[in-house]
Amino acid sequence: MTVWSVRTSRTDVSRHPGHRGVGRCGRSSWWVSDTSLVSKARLVITAVVFEERSVGEVSAEYGVSRSWIYELVARYSVEGDTAFEARSKRPLTSPNATSPATVELIIETRRRLAVAGLDAGMATIRWHLQHHHQIIVSESTIHRHLRAAGLVEPAPKKRPRNSYIRFQADLPNECWQSDMTHYRLADGVDVEVLTWLDDHSRMALSITAHARVTGQIVVDTFTDTVVEQGIPYSTLTDNGLIYTTRFSGGGNGGRNGFETLLVRMGVIQKNSRPHHPTTCGKVERFQQTLKNWLRAQPDQPTTVANLQRLLDVFADEYNHRRPHRSLEHRSTPAVAYLARLKAGPTGRDDPHWRVRRDRVDIGGKITLRHQGRMFKIGIGRPHARTRVICLAKDLDIRIIDAVTGEILRTLTLDTTRTYQPTGKPEGGPKGPRKRTNPNP
Repeated sequence: MTVWSVRTSRTDVSRHPGHRGVGRCGRSSWWVSDTSLVSKARLVITAVVFEERSVGEVSAEYGVSRSWIYELVARYSVEGDTAFEARSKRPLTSPNATSPATVELIIETRRRLAVAGLDAGMATIRWHLQHHHQIIVSESTIHRHLRAAGLVEPAPKKRPRNSYIRFQADLPNECWQSDMTHYRLADGVDVEVLTWLDDHSRMALSITAHARVTGQIVVDTFTDTVVEQGIPYSTLTDNGLIYTTRFSGGGNGGRNGFETLLVRMGVIQKNSRPHHPTTCGKVERFQQTLKNWLRAQPDQPTTVANLQRLLDVFADEYNHRRPHRSLEHRSTPAVAYLARLKAGPTGRDDPHWRVRRDRVDIGGKITLRHQGRMFKIGIGRPHARTRVICLAKDLDIRIIDAVTGEILRTLTLDTTRTYQPTGKPEGGPKGPRKRTNPNP
């Protein structure tokens, strides 16, 4: 490594910081690498301490303040060459710094929420500090202290939120989302949980556990929720058969019990497209939060009844004490649900037309499904094996011979009985058969 000797005397070398000269090593020389420049601090110390020049002269020549020169000389006399090293610019005191007690509270809140199985993100911790402890701390500050404590796990890269088309109902009861999910009990038995969620407020209107969710259970839970919260304007679900049967049978399926109930109440039914789970993303995300909370419980349920008790506890915590990040001011779902007037059904005249092609069986009957229930309609044994066309408008049914166009029967379906008789006596006249004497 080449070494340069820089002299700063008046006669030997210019005092310009960028000038380099070669000379003998003497009292006023500093040894530096050829890859560095002589700092102004070194020049000032050399001029004042070694050349014994006045502070005023050095201050005027190098354009620095007299106080800084006195400070630099005093530092050099105590620390030596260490005085030339870069120093931290951090202030001695920081009145706005987060207090140790607040940092400890942040960490304790994070751990408490995580143990309880609740969301423990920065926004949730900030809400708890503000509402329960009257302490206002920014989310970035919370993140910084949690990262310093080793409580933040690096998350994988996710799809940007702005790439999704976000929608939200303007009023409570404007749209109810529903979905079914699975949960495994402590003994390994798999059960199902049915949820009804308000789209506007994220209010959990109904969470019920069942051994198996059927179409009738969907009707019953929806009816019970309507009694408590009122009739919604619309519903949004996936295309499961418990919600709709219009896609079954090649698109010619009839209405099930839930669809018929919605028509009778005047509620608009919406269904997501296949392979588009983000359409029902609110209830899907709710189920994720629900399962995280259930798995964190020390006593796992062993029966459907035990699971239902846990679901009731979670619904109370979720609706009334858990802040929701997607809501205004991070309010709870219960507050958002009661803040505005509820929407209601507008009513609709939506008759259900069906065209079904069938063949009369040997007993003179055909079958027709209504609200998920199979009915048998009598046509008459003389028409056995006849191909027919069944025209149905809700409960009004007309059966036509597919070949001749003859109307074989018209009726209004009686939902109280499975078999719809023709009203004509079957077979010969009733009564005991008269015997004839072969030998008069």
